[in-house]
Amino acid sequence: MGRYICWLLLLALAGPLRADEHHEFEARLFVPFVANGARRLQLDFVRPGWRGQARLQWRVDLLDARGRVRWHWRAARQWDGRALSLPLWLGAHAPLRAGAYRARLRARFGGQMEEQTWPLHVGPLPAPPLALAAAADVDWAPWSAFYANLHSQSRDSDGGGALPDCDHAQPPQGGAFGPDDAFAYAQAHGLDALMVSEHNHLFDGSTGSNPDADPAAAIARFQAGLRTADAFSAAHPGFVALYGLEWGVIDGGGHLNLFNVDRLLGWEHTGDGRLIGEVETPRSDYAALYRQMRASGWIGQFNHPARHGQFVIDGVDLAYSTDGDAVMVLCEVVNSMAFSNREDEGETRRGNYEAACQALLEAGYHLAFSSDQDNHCANWGMSDRNRTGIVLAAGTTLTRASLLEALRARRVFATMDREARVLLNANGHTMGAHFINAGPLALRVAYAHSGARTVAGLTLVEGVPGVAGSTRERPLADASPWTPAPGEHFYYVRVTQDDGRMLWSAPVWVTQIQQP
Repeated sequence: MGRYICWLLLLALAGPLRADEHHEFEARLFVPFVANGARRLQLDFVRPGWRGQARLQWRVDLLDARGRVRWHWRAARQWDGRALSLPLWLGAHAPLRAGAYRARLRARFGGQMEEQTWPLHVGPLPAPPLALAAAADVDWAPWSAFYANLHSQSRDSDGGGALPDCDHAQPPQGGAFGPDDAFAYAQAHGLDALMVSEHNHLFDGSTGSNPDADPAAAIARFQAGLRTADAFSAAHPGFVALYGLEWGVIDGGGHLNLFNVDRLLGWEHTGDGRLIGEVETPRSDYAALYRQMRASGWIGQFNHPARHGQFVIDGVDLAYSTDGDAVMVLCEVVNSMAFSNREDEGETRRGNYEAACQALLEAGYHLAFSSDQDNHCANWGMSDRNRTGIVLAAGTTLTRASLLEALRARRVFATMDREARVLLNANGHTMGAHFINAGPLALRVAYAHSGARTVAGLTLVEGVPGVAGSTRERPLADASPWTPAPGEHFYYVRVTQDDGRMLWSAPVWVTQIQQP
């Protein structure tokens, strides 16, 4: 409690506290995947920086393999935003039948909503699906996988907090460690790439408006970060250091990363009207931002997206635009606890944003999935085992250019296990591809693990671009081809390991036509 009060005092001294500038409502559901009979689920809620009381509402549904609700828990209460943990007991009095289930959390607080779904299993695990019968080594032979964390912060904005006492965002430029430390840490701990994505509106040293800011100093700090990344990559061949921006705010906005931006973007001005940045991008105007990104050749990622109230254009949540489709390449499907101070990869608090990513795919975006850590503490890439997998042609050296090319091609997978990889192939087309198809469609899924993990479940997810609510799931038990209905489709696979950790392939996009 004392540390929490001290943090609020530090933020007050650093500048005006504006809860909508960065701090999002975080709702986490921890679900033990395999257990003997009853098991304890845990809910964790936190809303850093919140002042006052507001209504917290949550519901957890237990869904069977057909999507039917078997159990549910729900509650509502007034809450002040401080860390709150609640246990839920499953199966203590009414044992579940053997099989696969999912636990789905939906929570709302202060105008923000969270939704996530995690798997659980009862009874003996099934044999690996026949769809994985093809040797993974054969399908992976033309490709290599590299493991990255594409979302983190350092002292240049609100990250870089010293361990072990870090459990919150830092005041702008108040952290102990900068981007040079972040890159060195990630490289020393076995990552192949790290993206330091600084909040674009914190370079002025304030969490709110700062009429006395020095725009030249803010710009110089950002440009120095770019030079630091380039220098570190040059000095450490095989490791890619990326430095860019996390643009936007949460309430009435939404965060996104810009991977290859070369100028500081902003919407705030000094008291005498000077822009605190190099390119003016109006706050929460995503249509304008996408246009600017397209004109400048920048590409991006939707960070921890919410299904409601984010990335709004003309009043539409998660709105599609042709400019946005041209520049947005990734959707963060998993994000481990942003303020975790663990560096043993043992963090259990994480967010799952697959529902929002599906809604973006339904809107028409062409996105691969990423799995990042959003580190604000000095544990870049080491709070959890999750990574973003970058797929390059075998023999290709990982460089900034080859990494960005893979992002543009959507040759990316998301994994909660840095020893696992997954590849989806559809009629000879590698995941990320958009192709025209006539006749049957055959999917091949190549999963591999460098340790002893096996597959407990394989799910095919399919939907129709431009049609909200069209996504559906079905177990992919065999590799039998089928003929899709004429029209547009997207397909991806979700792999569930025998320890409950999941992987997501990038989608393929198929235009199905009638055979002549």
